[in-house]
Amino acid sequence: MYRNSFKTRSFRPRNDGGRRSFSQNIHPSKFINKASSVNETAVFKPEHTFRDFNIDEQLKLAITKMGYETPTPIQDKAIPHILKNTDVIGIANTGTGKTAAFLIPLIDKVLRNRKEQVMIIAPTRELAIQIEGELIKFARDLKIYSVCCVGGMSIGHQIRELRYFNNFIIGTPGRLRDLIDNKKIFLSEYRTIVLDEADRMLDMGFVNEMRFIMAGMPKERHTLFFSATVSSEIEKLIKEFLSQPIRISVKNRDTSANVEQDVVKIRRGTDKVDVLHGLLNKEGFSKVLIFGRTKHGVEKLSKILVGKGFKAESIHGNKNHVKRQQALRLFKNNHVQILVATDVAARGLDIADVSHVINFDLPATYDDYVHRIGRTGRANMVGKALTFIVDNV
Repeated sequence: MYRNSFKTRSFRPRNDGGRRSFSQNIHPSKFINKASSVNETAVFKPEHTFRDFNIDEQLKLAITKMGYETPTPIQDKAIPHILKNTDVIGIANTGTGKTAAFLIPLIDKVLRNRKEQVMIIAPTRELAIQIEGELIKFARDLKIYSVCCVGGMSIGHQIRELRYFNNFIIGTPGRLRDLIDNKKIFLSEYRTIVLDEADRMLDMGFVNEMRFIMAGMPKERHTLFFSATVSSEIEKLIKEFLSQPIRISVKNRDTSANVEQDVVKIRRGTDKVDVLHGLLNKEGFSKVLIFGRTKHGVEKLSKILVGKGFKAESIHGNKNHVKRQQALRLFKNNHVQILVATDVAARGLDIADVSHVINFDLPATYDDYVHRIGRTGRANMVGKALTFIVDNV
């Protein structure tokens, strides 16, 4: 629909001086993929219902109240092993319900032993906050306590919360390292740990923090490792961190079968913003997530779109925590049509009903592309992903 013919060649994004070099060649064909129709996709038949799992009856009631009916593939396969205290490697596309896959059995573990303490590590503050939000929903009436320890928020408040007993600590690697160094968190007390979006933590340069935390924990521990992609570096961490793990993969392709993918070819001399403006005025572009390369570029594009009459917000590293959460809330609740973001929003965020993901700037790697477009086509809905390709011919 949007694609023009193009020569078979690689496009090399330039390095704009940021932390990461945008130098990996990604062939344009990788950005084109027809979504599978309902008839083309095999219907998943779970082996269990939530009632089948050997979990506390109060937890089963909480699951029912949340509207959970049938386990997703990762939940169906992972929960029984986690309940047996087995180390698990969970490999699944984004949006497949993996947060509940580890929260449900770990809440049950706490209900069986109220002294149990669990640490959950996530790469970004948004994902950590989202995980705690889901935990609170499950455990609302179960007298289970948690604290979220992330950068960009008051460390003083987090220190005060850590004076009390918490069954769950959910945090980002850097802030957790700070609190451990300051003897506010004692790793010897934690025998269960979840590394969520481990590939993203590695990509963001948190490998030293991950190794530091794992080294400080008891050798006999329960480790859960979730990742959407598994590189050779991730395989090394798996060997370091886990003991005789069960590997569960419910991922049958790089990108979701529910995402229609195409390119938008920008001819030399054409203004990308004008092309974007034309797309956003088309029918069906109801809730659009646009990815840019730099913080400055994302903020500038957001302001341009607002100036053109669109309801738009931005999220990037230069925004403080309150403003980032406000922008996300406005987008989630459909008060704005467009959210312009750097890759900080690409991993883990569960935003319902995103109609389109637009890669205004090319991603650094194909893995980044996979996670960007995973924001659409969730919960068996069909989404669309468009990638701008500048033809310099």
